[in-house]
Amino acid sequence: MAHYEPILHVVLYQPEIPHNTGAVGRTCVAVGAKLWLVRPLGFRITSRHLKRAGLDYWQYLEWEAVDDWSALEKALSGKRFWYFTKTATTLFWDVSYAPGDVLVFGSESQGLPASLLAAHREACLRIPIRSQVRSLNLSVSVAVAAYEAIRQLGWHAAPG
Repeated sequence: MAHYEPILHVVLYQPEIPHNTGAVGRTCVAVGAKLWLVRPLGFRITSRHLKRAGLDYWQYLEWEAVDDWSALEKALSGKRFWYFTKTATTLFWDVSYAPGDVLVFGSESQGLPASLLAAHREACLRIPIRSQVRSLNLSVSVAVAAYEAIRQLGWHAAPG
C-alpha cells in the first residue's frame, strides 16, 4: 500500500481488549486514519482476536505501536491533540477538526490518566450519553468521533 498522509490519527492509550483494537483498526481503514497504540498493551499485536476483529482489513491499516507517551508525542510533534473523556465539559461536535488532528482514547478500564487530562483540559472532549449508561465501548467511541471529524473535514478529504 502506498504511503499517504492520514486525514486523522487515532491513539489508543494502553488498550486492553484485542477485539476493540481490531474494530478500531477497521474504522481507521474506513476513514483513512492512522492508528497508534501506546504500550503496554493488554494483548499481543499478533493476537488472533485482534486480527479477527479487524477481519481482512488489517492488511490495509496504517498503524504503529510506541513504547510510551513521550515517544508518541515525539512522533506526532506539531499535531493538535484531542483527548476523549467522560469528565470533559466540551462536547466533541463543538470543536472544529483539522486534517492531521490526533484523537486520543484511554484504556477500556481506566480511561486516560488524570495527569494527562489535567495538563490538556482545554483539549478534552466528551461524547454525550444518558446517565443510565456508564460509558460507550471504546471502538464505538472512536467511530463516533472519527466520523464527526471527517464529516466536518468533508468526506472527499479522506484518502483512497
